[in-house]
Amino acid sequence: MMMEAKLNEGVIFGDHVNGEYVYLPASEVGVSRPLCVYEADGRREDVTMEEALRLIRVRSLRPAKHPSLGERAF
Repeated sequence: MMMEAKLNEGVIFGDHVNGEYVYLPASEVGVSRPLCVYEADGRREDVTMEEALRLIRVRSLRPAKHPSLGERAF
């Protein structure tokens, strides 16, 4: 999957208007079942890779610049 490969490269998916972001932290790279981070409404939660990909699709998130992380998670 293209989106999964991009997450594994450190690309952050997001929507600036709604303040939503999905990314893979560096500490999860190479882990057999990595957890991604989903940020929305000022809160952060860990989500599975499958859930991260679902959120990117249903929320129509695109590669974005995170307010504190920048363009890449690592």
